[in-house]
Parts: sequence; C-alpha cells; structure tokens
Amino acid sequence: MLETLTVQDSVELAVVERSGFIESRHAGAAVVLSPEGEVVARHGNAEALILPRSSLKPLQAVACLTAGAVLEGEQLALSTASHSGTDRHAEVVREMLTAGGLNEDDLACPPAWPSDSATRDEMVREHGQEARVRMNCSGKHAAMLRACIATGWPVEGYLEPTHPLQAHIRDVIERLTGEKMAHTAIDGCGAPVYALSLTGLARAIHRVGTASERSPFALHRVAGALVKAVRENPWTIDGPGRPDTIAIERLGVFAKGGAEGVMVMVAPNGTTVALKMLDGGARASTIVAATLLARAGGLSEADVAALAEALPLAVLGGGSRVGVVRPGAGI
Repeated sequence: MLETLTVQDSVELAVVERSGFIESRHAGAAVVLSPEGEVVARHGNAEALILPRSSLKPLQAVACLTAGAVLEGEQLALSTASHSGTDRHAEVVREMLTAGGLNEDDLACPPAWPSDSATRDEMVREHGQEARVRMNCSGKHAAMLRACIATGWPVEGYLEPTHPLQAHIRDVIERLTGEKMAHTAIDGCGAPVYALSLTGLARAIHRVGTASERSPFALHRVAGALVKAVRENPWTIDGPGRPDTIAIERLGVFAKGGAEGVMVMVAPNGTTVALKMLDGGARASTIVAATLLARAGGLSEADVAALAEALPLAVLGGGSRVGVVRPGAGI
C-alpha cells in the first residue's frame, strides 16, 4: 500500500477569513530546504507520496534537454510552463515545433481553450476553436517532441510510459530526487507523472533551482539555463497577472505550481520549498510558499507582504474587501 498524504498527516497551511470569521481551512504538508539543500522545516508528513503534477515540469524539461532538445530563451522557458494560452504563448510553441520540422498535429496533448480570458473571448468572437497549441502543457510536449527528433526516437507514442523518451525522463527524475518512482499515473495532458515524496520533490527542485550554467556537469548546466530563461521571461511560465508569473517578477524566485494544490519555489539564495494542499485547492499555494521561504530567511517579510497584495487573495463582500486568504497556524 502506497503511503499517500492523509488528513492525519496534514497541518493547517492556510485559512480563508471573512469579516473576522475563519470560513475555510486548507490543510496539507510542506518541507523547506536551506540554501545548502538541508531540511530546515517540515510541516505535516513530507515523506508521504504525492503526484507533483505540473510541478514536475522542470525535471521533465531538464530531461528533454539532456536528451538533445536544443532550446533557448522564451522557447526554453516554455518547455517548463503551464501557460495561459495567449497568442504569444501559442506563437512560441509553434516556433518550437517548426524548428524541429514538426507541426501542431504532432502534439499529443488534448485540444483546449486558452485559460487567459481575454484571449479566449477574442477567439470566441472570431469563431475560433480549441487547439492543442493552446493547451497549457503544449510547451512541455513540444520540448518532448524536440528531444525525440534530436535523439532519433520515434515521435509516435512519445507519451507511452515505455517509450524511450519517458524512460529517460523517469531516470533523470530518479537521479534528481534520489528516489525510485513508486507509482506511475497519467497527467491531465496525457504524459506520465510519478508519485514521489515532497522531500524528494524539494530536493530535485533545489538542485535545478541552484544549478549553474558553468557547471562541469551537463545536467546542471542545462538546469541552470532553464531557470535563467524562466527568470528572464516570467510571462512564459504562467501568464500576465497569474500567480507564478507575479511571484517571479516581484521576488526573483523560481516558482512552478502544479494542479491539485502543489507548489515548488526556490528563492534567489537557494532556499527551497515544496508543498501540497490536501484538498487540491491552489488559491493559497503561492503565498504560503513565499511565507515559508521568508521564515527560513530566503525572502524579506516586506517583499512577501507586497506579493500578497498583488495576488488575488482578497475575500469580497458586496464588492468590497472584507477578508483575505492567508497562511494558517500550521506554519
């Protein structure tokens, strides 16, 4: 039986306060690593298994790069994104495909509408349709296809867990996490996603987030280039006005949210956090992660307070602010 995160394993990570009344609570678990990669704080059971969902993308992107995908700048940043499907996102993904002699039909992710409301509304007005390139994981899929082209692996079936690309990705994830993958599931985009502990996820993200482009090791060099590309192009990884992009722009962190309330974040000094909201709600993930980094000395309290004002955390009543989503007593 797999040891997954339970209610008994969890602590209160966040609360929703309305007019001085605690209306809702988000329980979960989190782990914080020092700049040197040592565990400095645990909240709840950080050894229980979770599915990292899109917080796994930085590791998948690094694997694609070590398999031979050559990407730079915006294209490199899009390889680890959960983007909002704006025209600019779609254009860069198309460029990634074209450079590999590929097209949108080669993508195996499902067609989707953009999550960016302005872009979606414009597409509806113009009688547009769902498209694979608009799907939030299309950058990751384009990078996977580029890795297949570079290495000579078949493009067909590239999402199958037994495909050489996915076997390589799994090996890289195991190297970075220091864990054997306990379970294989299928993510929303159709790619394999693996069960691992929050501690293992934090360890891997710390290694990626603190890697140097000047490292003698190829894996570290490409990881350093990936993080640099995201920090230089924060619009790519999420979208204008969205949590990951806001956090990167304002704090200089490397941040990657995942579905079902997963979040990883690396401060500029290397302090790292990984967390999972047990109920799958993501509305408090960014501010909780930033707060944990601040308490570990990785960010300033003032900068995190300013971030909180920029995030959509206000609780409204009659159109006025009457409360807030904020970190809970468990941290």
